[in-house]
Parts: sequence; structure tokens; C-alpha cells
Amino acid sequence: MSVDPPAIDALIALRDAMRDFAAEREWEVFHTPKNLAMALAGEAGEVIEHFQWLTAEQSAALPPDTREEVAFELADVLLYLVRLADVLDIDLADAARRKIALNAQRYPVERARGRAVKHDRL
Repeated sequence: MSVDPPAIDALIALRDAMRDFAAEREWEVFHTPKNLAMALAGEAGEVIEHFQWLTAEQSAALPPDTREEVAFELADVLLYLVRLADVLDIDLADAARRKIALNAQRYPVERARGRAVKHDRL
């Protein structure tokens, strides 16, 4: 699988922007992997709050104001993820490509199509 070069450039630009943002505020000392992982989990929880108690149909048709709130929460998740990967010196694009390849092996089309089960139950 190949990743579009502009997508990789955008990921690098986000990494660099987050790196600069933290440095300007002298926050590097707080950006430990543990703290960033916890912040990431907290932000993911804030995404979930928007969908709690909604039906599948309601969750797919969010009102514009809620959709904008979800967009910002997703941005927070992405930014913490990018920052965590940077602090751990992990190439996210490369890790994602490798994970997709691994999932392709774990979930062969002929056995996984239309089934929502874990790979060890296929």
C-alpha cells in the first residue's frame, strides 16, 4: 500500500507544528509518553461523549454544531497522537502502512468479508 506524498507531508507539518507549539511554551518537560498517552485517551473519551446514547442513525447524521464539536475533538486526538509519536520517534505513516499490511494478513478478504469478528475467530 502506498500513501499519498501530500498526506505524509501533512503529517510531518502537523508534527513540526506541534513540536514548535510545545517548545514555544516550554512544555516538553510535560510531554512524556505517559502524559501524552493519558491526554490522548482523555480526548478519545470526549469524542465518545458525543455519541453516547445515540442510535446508529443519529450518530451518522449529527447536527452541524455537534459535527463541528466532534471535528475539534478528533483534531485533539490526532494532535496528541502525532505528538506522542514524535516524542517516541515513531514514524506514524510507516507504522500505519505496516499495520494495514498485517491486518490484510489477519483478515483475508475471503474469510473476513461482511464479518465483524476478531481475526482469531475467522
